[in-house]
Amino acid sequence: MKKLLYTTTILFVAFVFIQNIQHESEPTILAAAQSFLATLDEHQQNDVIFKFSDEERFNWNYTPVSRKGLPIKDMKQVQREAAFTLMRASLSEQGYEKAQNVRKLEEILRSVEGRGSDDSYRDPNNYYFSIFGKPVQDEVWGWRFEGHHISLNFSSVSDEIVSVTPTFFGANPARVPSGPHKGWRILKPEEDLARTFINSLSEPQRQEAVIAEQAYPDIVTGNNEKATLDKAEGIVFTSLNNNQQHQLMGLIKLYYRVHLPQIAEQYLSTINAEKDEVYFAWAGSIEPGAKHYYRIHGPSFVLEYDNTQNNANHIHTVIRDLRNDFGGNTLKSHYEEAHK
Repeated sequence: MKKLLYTTTILFVAFVFIQNIQHESEPTILAAAQSFLATLDEHQQNDVIFKFSDEERFNWNYTPVSRKGLPIKDMKQVQREAAFTLMRASLSEQGYEKAQNVRKLEEILRSVEGRGSDDSYRDPNNYYFSIFGKPVQDEVWGWRFEGHHISLNFSSVSDEIVSVTPTFFGANPARVPSGPHKGWRILKPEEDLARTFINSLSEPQRQEAVIAEQAYPDIVTGNNEKATLDKAEGIVFTSLNNNQQHQLMGLIKLYYRVHLPQIAEQYLSTINAEKDEVYFAWAGSIEPGAKHYYRIHGPSFVLEYDNTQNNANHIHTVIRDLRNDFGGNTLKSHYEEAHK
């Protein structure tokens, strides 16, 4: 018995030791940002660093437009590794993998569109890092990773992330039509879980949920600095049975779990407290392969999904915080107090 207890104790100590090593090997978001900046030369730092108050912080886009910041293609290998370490420090493994998969789709889209191998319009390295403010202790700062179909916006105080929105992920093609990756769907759960949910509704429930026969051509909130919706539409959470409520909450969790667990839980806790005022709305056909749109809308948030372009093979998804996008008043108050 004593031998068993001794062995168990040793194993427990070893487990804790290993966990501590793993934890210590993962830099915080503040340390990761500082390490990334330390790899850059003066010219690169001038490209990547903006004032925290710069309007560029709110200039977010998800289409292949001209961008400011430092692109991956202009980085050396050690700089790329440091940049991706910052991404890992800011996202869950699921979120990091999703971001890298969106980049991989650029090469597939290049082939689908018949572009040459040297084409720069569809380029997995044409994604930009931007840092706003000084990533140092007791300062407000933020950073952004952005390119075609990705916009990740983080706002922080010291080493604490206070906002992770807007968060945008897209996929074109949504389902790879041919080649070695045929059938690959990087946003498969976002479509399939929602489709399972809409099909679980009774006919009267579906009449409430479907707000338009035609799907909207894109996400309704667009890329505005502040997301707004005129009114809550669709079927309200309290009109669902227990199983349907569980499915809807599962869909909401899917969106937020691209972020660090502790960040996701903060958002989900707020949503859970207001769930009786959460609405699910669908527009367009519920038939697979047809154009469709849905959103989940509560007092503090809106999630949008749209699949209408390229014959319903092109997805846009976004998370917006209706109260605290880009850190909102949280960072404003801290910034003003610290710089009196």
